[in-house]
Amino acid sequence: NGASFFFICIYAHIGRGLYYGSYLYKETWNIGVVLLLLVMMTAFVGYVLPWGQMSFWGATVITNLLSGVPYVGGAMVEWIWGGFSVDDATLTRFFAFHFLFPFVIAGATILHLLFLHENGSNNPAGINSDADKISFHPYFSYKDLLGFAG
Repeated sequence: NGASFFFICIYAHIGRGLYYGSYLYKETWNIGVVLLLLVMMTAFVGYVLPWGQMSFWGATVITNLLSGVPYVGGAMVEWIWGGFSVDDATLTRFFAFHFLFPFVIAGATILHLLFLHENGSNNPAGINSDADKISFHPYFSYKDLLGFAG
């Protein structure tokens, strides 16, 4: 579907960045990583919303992952999840995240582009921008030599 193709495009964009060494532009690359994570989080909370209630397996896995973060894990579970059980508060929070994250993504995209153009990267693939133009020497030199006017 469209969402899967969108992620394929994102992965191709990352692959192109790896191939051409774009990771050397640290600010641009790091904002791109944040963008990828934001898009994944938005997709995840949007995927969970229609379930009505998340599966116990998913809730357990993610709760355990979050609570495993040293020092702040429990607080993260309370803030993001709404507690250690999945209920209406969690779904309301996910609904809010799902519709707020696209605005955060738009802002991060603008930052990504600003940092990209800060170092003059308007042609990251290095493709010749005037490939459609006829080069002067061969065309006009042969035209003059052979005397054709047309």
